[in-house]
Amino acid sequence: MLKKLSIILVLLFSSSGLFSQVKVGGYVVDDNKEAIPFANVIFKGSTKGTVTDENGKFYLQSDIYYKQLEVSFMGFQTEIIDLKSNNFNLTITLKEDSGTLQEVQLYSGRIKSKGNPAVSILKKIWAKKRQNGLYLYDKFEYDKYEKIEFQLNNVDEKLKSSRVFNGMKFIFDQIDTSAITGKSYLPIFINESVYNVYGKNTIPKKLNEKLIANKNSGFTDNQGLITFIKQLYVDYDIYDSYLKFFDKSFASPLSKLGPQVYNYVLTDTAYIDNKLCYNILFYPRRKNELTFKGDFWVNDTTYAVKEIQMHATKSANINWVKEIYIEQEFDVVNDSVFLLKRDHFMSDFSLNKKDETKGVYGKRTTLYDNHIFNLKRPDEFYKLDIEEKEDIFHREEDFWVENRQEKLSKDEVGIYEMLDTLQTVRRFKELTSVSEILTSGYWQVAPGFDWGPLYSTIGLNEIEGFKLRLGGRTYFSKADMWRLKGYLAYGFKDHKFKYGIEGRWLVGKRNRLILSFGNRRDIEQMAVSLTTSNDVLDKSFASTSFFTRGDNTKLSNINITNAKVSIEPIKNIELRLGTTFKTLKSADHNLFNADYYDVNGDIQSVVKQSDVTMAIQYTPKRKPWGLGVDRGVSNHGRFPILYFSYSKGFKDIFNSNFDYHKFQFYYEQPFQIGLLGKSKAYIEIGKTVNPVPLLLLNVVPGNQTYAMSKRIFDLLNYYEFVTDQYASFHLEHNFNGRLFSKIPLLRKLQLREIVGVRGVIGSISDENIAINASDVIYTAPEKMYWEYHAGVGNIFKFLRIDYVMRGNYRNVPGVTKSTVKIGVGFYF
Repeated sequence: MLKKLSIILVLLFSSSGLFSQVKVGGYVVDDNKEAIPFANVIFKGSTKGTVTDENGKFYLQSDIYYKQLEVSFMGFQTEIIDLKSNNFNLTITLKEDSGTLQEVQLYSGRIKSKGNPAVSILKKIWAKKRQNGLYLYDKFEYDKYEKIEFQLNNVDEKLKSSRVFNGMKFIFDQIDTSAITGKSYLPIFINESVYNVYGKNTIPKKLNEKLIANKNSGFTDNQGLITFIKQLYVDYDIYDSYLKFFDKSFASPLSKLGPQVYNYVLTDTAYIDNKLCYNILFYPRRKNELTFKGDFWVNDTTYAVKEIQMHATKSANINWVKEIYIEQEFDVVNDSVFLLKRDHFMSDFSLNKKDETKGVYGKRTTLYDNHIFNLKRPDEFYKLDIEEKEDIFHREEDFWVENRQEKLSKDEVGIYEMLDTLQTVRRFKELTSVSEILTSGYWQVAPGFDWGPLYSTIGLNEIEGFKLRLGGRTYFSKADMWRLKGYLAYGFKDHKFKYGIEGRWLVGKRNRLILSFGNRRDIEQMAVSLTTSNDVLDKSFASTSFFTRGDNTKLSNINITNAKVSIEPIKNIELRLGTTFKTLKSADHNLFNADYYDVNGDIQSVVKQSDVTMAIQYTPKRKPWGLGVDRGVSNHGRFPILYFSYSKGFKDIFNSNFDYHKFQFYYEQPFQIGLLGKSKAYIEIGKTVNPVPLLLLNVVPGNQTYAMSKRIFDLLNYYEFVTDQYASFHLEHNFNGRLFSKIPLLRKLQLREIVGVRGVIGSISDENIAINASDVIYTAPEKMYWEYHAGVGNIFKFLRIDYVMRGNYRNVPGVTKSTVKIGVGFYF
């Protein structure tokens, strides 16, 4: 009897909605059926709400049942909507409020800051702006749980019946609906990580995120995919002036520049965790800027944000991303301490921004717990770990049950089982193989062996003609302790084979001790870099010259053997020691000679040289990942690089010809300049002591192709400037469409403006000139040489065109004064 009563009660409660999930979506319009963007939509009697997008569209979902929906916007009467069983495709009409109509018309879409209570509260947030509570203590510790998910969205019957999914129809049993957008989605990837985080704020400051567990959903060895995923998400602080996502800087609604780019409306007050909070809605004043719409709840006494949700506006100039949604919750401990409790970030990757276009949701959910402050520990405890232990990736399920800070949803649990099954499906293996080829450039043709890089298979130059190159590498897993790489090439004009082979062995994981050895015989364009490397398998510039200006005959025949040891005693500081023996000569003496006079005054055409090189590279804030000899970097292009090397050339060792010293310094620094875009600067300085021939000097790199390449001077010919000491500077700035967004006809194209300048100065000694017997007349840029370029990027989302102009040295015979360069790339 009791069992039957329980069942009846459950049915009654379910029918009354107490255990029901409520979903509602539609449009908000005015009396003229015009969309009302940025209207506030909230479940009445709750703090759960959203803001309509630029088209007046909204979707809202809650696991708690609510009977009514409240919709409001300044200048209109608030509407209360009774919710029914079917709440999709609603059209909610707001009537104009005659009492405020005149005032709203006067604002013309902008809400004045003066006298605005929301802005008054915002000013108090600034006055009490504090760093995250963690940084108010000398030392802190906490547990961190991170979950990254990818989900295929807009799943419909047409997609289900596609031949792509033949043999995999069972995966559609996992379809669910997004609580943020209301779209159907299919989970395809999940990655979980658990960290113990230790930090100290005393000098020197340290932060050690110690990975103690990691779990993937079946793509464990898809190196390219995992690298791409890890690059997408970075840490951010909503109190900063700018929030950086996908290499773009979005204006934070909590920053002091907020009133310049956002409208603010005070909409409500409510108690959250027994603390009275204000609700402030915000939305952008202009289109096409990197801004958000959303709302936040702020405490009435501490003026610390308790909750915030933000949607990036669809008109924002960002590629391949249809939606960005951010949600954060804080524990406000007291007036001076607030702690981030939960951070949820979701992006919708898509080919375009149309609602019906299929895409992929990328989600990152991070939770923080068990904070401990000022626990005494020795400084060595905060040292960054270089080595990752193998058992991190093989934790038992009991560990995950205990250490997850929130339980997995039903579809998240199912994805592990589904992907385990998919690993046995041939069609799925084919699809994952294609994704790996596209992201890494390698194709697995046999267990443990990959063919590639595929993008280097064919080439063309005037010496070799059409060049076919077949290469490969050993690859058993991303954690391989050793790896062999090599290639065999053939030129159909010179009828000669070339090859290169290199082996690398990770001897010690703790300090990343790596031994490498290699040999390469090939034809190469040598004058394409000031800061040189002795790595055997550096890409040959000669093989990429399909479209060139001028002749492409100044190529060299190289035979280089290198042995090297590297070690990382401190995270992101790498020390290298290597020795090299190389034989260099021109590839075709009739077209280009690099001869020199030896000590007896005789002309020589071949350079034989042995040297030893010591180098140090420092990459602060770099975030490497992986256990093997090759590692990925999760924030590529977002950290500075400092490199210094010293090479000593030895005469008479293995018949070596010259005794010299070579010093090189390289510095690369990216800059994000708020809403004005991003810049990148390069500085290179070097000097070679004692006379050496042309092929060992510091040639200022020219670019006789029509393709763009960094750290190269686009209008210089090969070997136009030859130096033994030099200093060069490159600066480029991308406005990310900031200027074009002001022009109505260009705004929708989302083009991006790029400007830059390059300069180099250097000299060549009389001693080096005296031994020159080549057909290159040594000229050094003793007066700074300048190049300027301006371009338009994001053409069709992947194309860039620059106009480049010489600033001086314009009257030299045979030079190019200006040209057009083309670049192709994947950019957000």
